[in-house]
Amino acid sequence: MTDPIDGAALLDEVEQFHRRFNVFPTEHAYVAVALWDAHAHLMDALDGTARLAFLSPEPGSGKSRALEIVETLTPRAATTVNASANALFRLVSAEEGTPTLLFDEIDTVFGPKAGGNEEVRGFLNSGYRRGAKSLRCIGDGTDQKAAFLPSFCAVAMAGLGSLPDTILTRSIIIRMRKKAPNETCEPYRRRIHEKQGHALRDRLAEWCAPLHDQIAEAWPEMPEGVVDRPADVWEPLLAVADAAGGHWPERGRAACLALIKASSVGDEASLGVRLLTDLRDRVFCGVDRMPTAAILEVLLQLDDSPWDDMSEDGQSVKPLTARRLSKLLSQYTKPDDTPIKPKGIRVGSTTPKGYYADDLRDAWNRYCPPDPRKSATSATAATPQVNEGGPVAETPSGSRHMFAETDTRTLRSVG
Repeated sequence: MTDPIDGAALLDEVEQFHRRFNVFPTEHAYVAVALWDAHAHLMDALDGTARLAFLSPEPGSGKSRALEIVETLTPRAATTVNASANALFRLVSAEEGTPTLLFDEIDTVFGPKAGGNEEVRGFLNSGYRRGAKSLRCIGDGTDQKAAFLPSFCAVAMAGLGSLPDTILTRSIIIRMRKKAPNETCEPYRRRIHEKQGHALRDRLAEWCAPLHDQIAEAWPEMPEGVVDRPADVWEPLLAVADAAGGHWPERGRAACLALIKASSVGDEASLGVRLLTDLRDRVFCGVDRMPTAAILEVLLQLDDSPWDDMSEDGQSVKPLTARRLSKLLSQYTKPDDTPIKPKGIRVGSTTPKGYYADDLRDAWNRYCPPDPRKSATSATAATPQVNEGGPVAETPSGSRHMFAETDTRTLRSVG
């Protein structure tokens, strides 16, 4: 009888294999990818799977190489640059077993010139949970029959830019970078190194085979604060880390926290949440009402914000307008479950359209992160005050409080 495989030592080898050929942005990325490689061998035992996304802003950042190494370590790996949704459903349904799908150049599928590919997005969105199926027509020629086809499988992707929001929230995101002058890795030669990767793949399969029941019944403890979708994404990886033992449970949870935090910094997954947060922290700042013109005046002057370029065609610069502001806010509701809409508000002797803080407060509480300036007073806010009339006054931050008795044209011009 052969000795049982030491899971922790094996994952150390998998991590080291990646380190030979990949330069990842952080130590946590190596941990996450090694755990992901192993989890792909346990799909029959898991209720969910995390998508793995290697993304970068520029070519030549090592994304495709990372995907290539993953290919050597995962079961029934199938790499594609472009595929129809029907082909993907049929591949997952094949008798050979659940594949590990690897999408290279995913930006050609979901990029700005790709047209959306809603069916492929639907496949990727649904297939992260066991039991996900879609109704498709199958057959030859005119002999077509409706059938429910599964989409549950492990998927890794590599591409430029970003991905649709619904895919990002189901993904572990590795933001790849060009190698710095002091960063080096071993050149990958498929005819030599692929066999080494396959040897590790086979040992992963051997280690995972007897873990089926343990993984199926596992309820790994999540780090504090990791709930909802992030918990769904990381649960299978942490189950693998716990099964491996050694330093992997601790490293896995550290990677979980670090990568979740990194993905939320500068996250553009929800423009609406960014708008709500800016309104709370940068615009209203304790004021109970605000004309639309004054809101736009403040938003368009914010540094490092998207509001001065809301172009949808990627060519002409179009700042945020009152109409677009209303459209974004109407996605959210007031406590009475009606959409947030502009109202006539009393500002001195005029009643311009604007918004009330009371209408926004429920959305602020539900969607926005904690206010980092909770203890700050409204006296230091860089916001036009419209509650009461009064002369323009300088605040400690150098911003000005406007006259309440003014019209929206004046509010636009004062800055």
